[in-house]
Amino acid sequence: MSLLKPQLPKIGMLYLDHVLRFFDRSNFQGWPDKIEQVIYHWGNDKQRFINEVKQKKIDVLIGNIPATAYETFRDIARALPDVTFIPSLDSQFSNKSKENVTHFCEKYQLPIPKTHIFYQPDEALAYLRDAEYPKIVKRSYGPSNYGGYFVHKVDTLDEAVRLFSERRYFPAYIQDFVPMKADIRVMLVGHQPVCAFWRRPPEGEWLTNTSQGGSMDYQDVPREVLDLAVRVSKAAQAEYWACDIAVSTKDEYTILECATAFAAFPYIRDWIGQYLMWQLAPEQFNKPYFADRNWEELGKVDSSLLRTMRHIQFGHASESTDTGEYAPADEHYSLLNTYHEQAEEWPSEAWNFQDMNKGKLKHSYFGQTIEQAKKNPIDGRDLSELNLSEFNLDTGIEDLSRLNNCVDDIQGGTDPQDTTDDTQQALVVEPQQLVKFFMSVKGIGHGLATEIVDTLGVDGTLRILNDQPEQLMTFRNLKQKKLDAILCQWRECELLN
Repeated sequence: MSLLKPQLPKIGMLYLDHVLRFFDRSNFQGWPDKIEQVIYHWGNDKQRFINEVKQKKIDVLIGNIPATAYETFRDIARALPDVTFIPSLDSQFSNKSKENVTHFCEKYQLPIPKTHIFYQPDEALAYLRDAEYPKIVKRSYGPSNYGGYFVHKVDTLDEAVRLFSERRYFPAYIQDFVPMKADIRVMLVGHQPVCAFWRRPPEGEWLTNTSQGGSMDYQDVPREVLDLAVRVSKAAQAEYWACDIAVSTKDEYTILECATAFAAFPYIRDWIGQYLMWQLAPEQFNKPYFADRNWEELGKVDSSLLRTMRHIQFGHASESTDTGEYAPADEHYSLLNTYHEQAEEWPSEAWNFQDMNKGKLKHSYFGQTIEQAKKNPIDGRDLSELNLSEFNLDTGIEDLSRLNNCVDDIQGGTDPQDTTDDTQQALVVEPQQLVKFFMSVKGIGHGLATEIVDTLGVDGTLRILNDQPEQLMTFRNLKQKKLDAILCQWRECELLN
């Protein structure tokens, strides 16, 4: 009599229109059953999405949720109590905003730059008037920093006021400036570091983003940085995780960013798939093994090859001495299972400060009406010079909903769709619209514009424009100057402001 194998949970890939897919079926090589996919189409799609998950009898939904959909998926997860979300909504709490990263780090006493968050402009101004400079101002909410384009160093009160008058970030997210010699990104699977690399700023600069001229290398990442990243991953109870850790000029370490959503080569996504298959069905899949500091050797491979390498596996070394004694295992970090709590750690009713405070916001700039602001000098300057317009917050949640405005301007004007769900609109973007956008940038012709869109597709092009614009420089004849022009045009389309 043959023994029946235990039934496997039914996996579904969680996808969203216009969002680059982190996983696909090939990352789960060897999973014997059909892997479903469920796509959230924005607009009024919440109930249809819930019904489709139920109809397909999905047990596990795997995929990252972008910041703009996070609160919607809090509701969806509550409506699907028998479905396991990987990563959990609690693990993805830090994905939503930098203010959430701050709350997370403060709760678990993790080192971060001293940070102040203000939901009322007059409170932010009161702080800035007495603050010591320089300060770092960041856009808290939204898909990403766009390669550092939403991180600003202000050296005076006047610079800070001018910045907020132009950008109107909400909330005001202000950090102490930490003189850095570099930062380090650490990627983890099952709380084990599987990749780590330095990002160093150009000489005389402070931003480390490669799109801003920074350099990167994989050698000699300090053990203390890896230990800190493991500690952060365990606090988040995340199956996979990434941390950006600042290294100050005094060799002190602070967390800049952390999330389950990060750029990763395909072989790392394969490793996450191996881990998740073992986690979901340990009777049928072996626990994967990732060699300690494997990145020091893999990092020597040209990045164009790393982007195509798949399903890399490591074997355990079995060293011994002539006397038959086995050498001790050199295993600094164990691959650990992760467990989700039944109760919500970060319920939106308690932690969605942005939406809770937006309704209470005074319609004034830094606590004054616009007319008062024009008359009252700050730091010896007349604020009428600041070109104060109607108070219009940059919450970071309008990016997708304004896409129609941009493509309409390029195309000649069409009526936007008016079906909304929270802050989102249902969007249909055609390849030719994106080609026309690129061709509107000086120095980009039809050939290069078509190559970009054909190579990346609509979803990939939107994702890279919004999240990883530096990747456009992998295309022929597209260097930093053209990238800056593309991003300038992207902002002028009111996608980002």
